Amino acid sequence: PLTLEDVLNICEQESENLFGVIVQFGGQTPLNLAAGLQAAGVPIIGTSPHSIEIAEDRKLFGAMLDKLGIRQTHGGTAVTEEQAVEVADKVTYPVLVRPSFVLGGRGMQLVHNETDLRRYVREAVEASPGATPGTAANPILVDHFLEDATEVDVDCISDGKTVVIGAIMEHIEQAGIHSGDSACVIPPFSLSDKVKAEIADATKKMARELNVIGLMNVQFAVQNEQVYVLEVNPRASRTAPFVSKAIGIALPKLAAKIMAGKTLAELGFIEEIVPKHYSVKEAVFPFTKFPGVDIVLGPEMKSTGEVMGIDASFGIAYAKAQMAAQPPLPLAGNVFISVADADKTKVGEIGKELTALGFELYATSGTAAALQKAGVSVKNLFKLTEGRPNALDMLKNGELAMIINTPSGKVAREDEARIRSTASSSRVLVMTTLRAARAGIEGIRALKANGYTVKPLQEWHTK
Repeated sequence: PLTLEDVLNICEQESENLFGVIVQFGGQTPLNLAAGLQAAGVPIIGTSPHSIEIAEDRKLFGAMLDKLGIRQTHGGTAVTEEQAVEVADKVTYPVLVRPSFVLGGRGMQLVHNETDLRRYVREAVEASPGATPGTAANPILVDHFLEDATEVDVDCISDGKTVVIGAIMEHIEQAGIHSGDSACVIPPFSLSDKVKAEIADATKKMARELNVIGLMNVQFAVQNEQVYVLEVNPRASRTAPFVSKAIGIALPKLAAKIMAGKTLAELGFIEEIVPKHYSVKEAVFPFTKFPGVDIVLGPEMKSTGEVMGIDASFGIAYAKAQMAAQPPLPLAGNVFISVADADKTKVGEIGKELTALGFELYATSGTAAALQKAGVSVKNLFKLTEGRPNALDMLKNGELAMIINTPSGKVAREDEARIRSTASSSRVLVMTTLRAARAGIEGIRALKANGYTVKPLQEWHTK
């Protein structure tokens, strides 16, 4: 078990041969042990616990970004309800709130107003270990949330002097969906060269400033060509195996050798490898095991695994990832579309592309009106509360091949949640963001045009 006591027992047992302990390869849990291990005299190799603390501590991290001239989202920390309200008023709503030092986005929420923020602080401080009533043991982080932004993950490796980008990964779902739940793509498919260069430059500056020895992961948001740093993890992220397979270099193996004293030059890895093929990581969810659970994604992580698709074309790579994650992309049939008001101006383009691919479209009144206004042929369905036929009837009769449903409002409406959970248990593909729907359409178009082939991972990396 990864507790301080158990790890110290092993260090004691191995004391004669103990060169050092690596805390970079187990996510957040071993990072939380780093200070205790160091206090007990255990040598920690790789990035120092002090650098880890700078990345975790909001004030220290903010000061570092200011020094380096790197843009960040406005935010602050709070340990009480009043402090949280004060910070949110200053940075403006919506805000993303979360306890510091937690796993998998636990307790993380997107909050749109003061009432919900006060409720969050009262109810969610228990996600912060050792909390006392009304006051969190560790600060709660309150950040202005960038709406309609693209999220980007970057993995890099550093020996303390040289920093090499492992990969820049563009998320398919927009910022606000937990990075562990979002599909992502190597190399990026929509970022400009200017944005990619700025992201690479900022990553290298932060790795040098934090004196990273080994791996580091950074999460960025890109809004209107402006790059913002969301967070830095001076450790291996869950993306390390995906990046390693995409570029053909085992980054964790190199990182372990660097921590033991090697340099990147000695290991022969001194420049970024940008593959000529596309690699898509898709999250795997356990929703079929939990009937009735709403499958809509948010800042709290829900996935329990991930899969990967590789192809020379982005569409086929995405389609392969969906085949592995299940359910696969459909090639024909009926599609039910129901989107939030904010998405109604953009849904026409998606409707046109689906119709061109041979799908029949169904929608409830609001979305149907938006599609008809864009010149798209669509059949009207009743909302669940209005009568029949409705989307649930079509699902139960096996008449729907895919659903595109973006959650409406702050709390997803009850009938939407019923449709999504029924679709999940019926193994019908549900897209809950328009970016995912667009990627799906590209996958369907590529499959219908060319089909797909497979080849071993090693063949993608032969020189």
